[in-house]
Amino acid sequence: MADEQRDADAERAFDAVLAAYDLKDERRTGWQLRGVDAPESVAAHSWGVAYLVVTLGDRFREDLPGVDLDRALRLAVVHDVAEAETGDVATRADSTADAVDRGAKAAAEREAMSDLAGPLPERVADAWEAYEARESPEAVLVKECDLLDVCLQALLYERDDRYDPERGEPDAFREYDGLDEFFATAEPRLRTEAGRELFAAVRERYRAARDG
Repeated sequence: MADEQRDADAERAFDAVLAAYDLKDERRTGWQLRGVDAPESVAAHSWGVAYLVVTLGDRFREDLPGVDLDRALRLAVVHDVAEAETGDVATRADSTADAVDRGAKAAAEREAMSDLAGPLPERVADAWEAYEARESPEAVLVKECDLLDVCLQALLYERDDRYDPERGEPDAFREYDGLDEFFATAEPRLRTEAGRELFAAVRERYRAARDG
């Protein structure tokens, strides 16, 4: 009986991992709305966030004393896993965009994580919950990198001329030119001086690419 239970548990864990792999094909909604050619997946975004933690995390130590970059990396890897079930709901700055019911979104994502992380080691759900709480220095760092990743991706799409509003949703970005809304969405949500400095550097390069 014990062997049968172990086999059943292993099968559920395997299924949960496979379900999370849907992130590899889940396209980022904001880029689709803007008509980006072959936009990144949610999994690609998560990799970008994790890479920023590894490569730039030290810059945040003054703002976030005691931050553990290894723990932050774990949070970065799982921070959007729920979207394997819920899909990606874009955060918008444009006042003409449909409003997002944040309570319903949070409830849907928590239910999704119950399915996706339930059969897996507790560290998976714990990392996701820690990120959602935004109370630890690691969670703050990962959110800063989450916002910066969007801006870096906007810079790349602008520099490489990868988007065409004609392919996107009509009037999706009525109040903003180019990919400006992604910067407008990110800027007020940054909480650290290091994050704001990096944001300013990315925005300067974006504007140079946009106006060049």
